Amino acid sequence: MENTLGLEIIEVVEQAAIASSKWMGKGEKDIADQVAVDAMRERMNKIHMRGRIVIGEGERDEAPMLYIGEEVGICTQENASTFCNPDELVEIDIAVDPCEGTNLVAYGQNGSMAVLAISEKGGLFAAPDFYMKKLAAPPAAKGKVDINKSATENLKILGECLGRAVEELVVVVMDRPRHKELIQEIRDAGARVRLISDGDVSAAISCAFSGTNIHCLMGIGAAPEGVISAAAMRCLGGHFQGQLVYDPAVVQTGLIGESREGNLKRLGEMGITDGDRVYECEELASGETVLFAACGITPGTLMEGVRFFHGGARTQSLVISTQSKTARFVDTVHLFEAPKVIQLK
Repeated sequence: MENTLGLEIIEVVEQAAIASSKWMGKGEKDIADQVAVDAMRERMNKIHMRGRIVIGEGERDEAPMLYIGEEVGICTQENASTFCNPDELVEIDIAVDPCEGTNLVAYGQNGSMAVLAISEKGGLFAAPDFYMKKLAAPPAAKGKVDINKSATENLKILGECLGRAVEELVVVVMDRPRHKELIQEIRDAGARVRLISDGDVSAAISCAFSGTNIHCLMGIGAAPEGVISAAAMRCLGGHFQGQLVYDPAVVQTGLIGESREGNLKRLGEMGITDGDRVYECEELASGETVLFAACGITPGTLMEGVRFFHGGARTQSLVISTQSKTARFVDTVHLFEAPKVIQLK
């Protein structure tokens, strides 16, 4: 899978990032998202594959493109039998977020990126459009910190795993009213808090890389992005756990269902019988082969954002694979026309 799709999935996230970055700072988050969706879908449909979107822009009625269940790739076209041998074709599941952090793009803030994860059919958890309690930590703490423990307990364990005092740890938390008590507990324990407005996929992945000065992600964010984060952490050997949140009173946004009971019923209809189950990253991204790709739209902890020059642009991407056990940072110069100068820095 990596040999077949590796370079092409880089181009998928690059094209989405370039399209979205043209709307950076213009205050149009919906447009920034839509152009990323369009560019990602267009490039996907040029790949020799049969792909199925398992996490995307929403249900078909709400999302005309990259909707959950949509088939993408050359081999999904009507005349595919003439050039796609079904016996040689690997069917893959795809989780996408063409513009992770739409507000970040709209207001010219750091940390937005185009992301996707792929695995063989059935290899990615088809998360409902709910919220998820998340815990991400470095590989050294894998299996030692636990989402069921308090923030205070986990910080003590994390410090021991990393050989650091709790006061030296930095925890990323989404800046939301629901996290008021969590933030206070982290501060009372002695750790430092980095609040973010959006983009917790980047924060989760950063935990796995030494030198980012991000040691943990705690709190509640979107469940689909949790699966994408889990795919990356599975590849990197980092710790990631997720637990679906179905109670609207906990989320405090009014964006999921009308009632706790109604949401539990919806989960049951999706085959999720235990709404309180804690999922490990190996369950959220269970495939034999998992690939993750991201391209910076605006500058972030791991990647630069898209930088335009006369006649082209430069992007920085990250591709992570369980197959080759690599994390590749890819620097690409895109030539739109004959440039007067190719900018390297």
